[in-house]
Amino acid sequence: MRDHGPAVWQTAYRLLANHNDAADCFQETFLAAFEIACREPVRNIPGLLVRLATTRAIDRLRQRTRLEQRRADSNERQRPEADPLDLAHTNELAAQLREHIGRLPPQEARVFCLRYLDDMSYRQIARELKIAISVVGVSLYRAKARLRAALADTQAVHNEVSHAKKT
Repeated sequence: MRDHGPAVWQTAYRLLANHNDAADCFQETFLAAFEIACREPVRNIPGLLVRLATTRAIDRLRQRTRLEQRRADSNERQRPEADPLDLAHTNELAAQLREHIGRLPPQEARVFCLRYLDDMSYRQIARELKIAISVVGVSLYRAKARLRAALADTQAVHNEVSHAKKT
């Protein structure tokens, strides 16, 4: 933990942007790594830890997204005048990106996080996830396309709300 803890914390916190969630993810990562190390030899401990932290953080993002959706659905039933566009307008770009990463297919989310949050090369990602470099490229391309489209939709909604409020 002393040697690799900062990298695990940085990975978890960058994705989650929440101290409590990152702390839980941090603990889960080291517990899972310990369990794996008891079952089989681990050649690349830092890689394993970053991969586990990324996976755990994405799982937490998905849980958070589902919970927020349930709350939003509940609020809409209680207050029919609540406008989902106003709710979307209040989110910051970083929060939107984290949410959309949580909705990506698992491999695309892992590849995107390892590339852009952990600054790993295609070759490193391929080795870490045990996939071909071409699969890394395709997964990254698809993840970026999905995120770009999702964020564009969110921005369009934001612009509509801004325009409606001005008129």
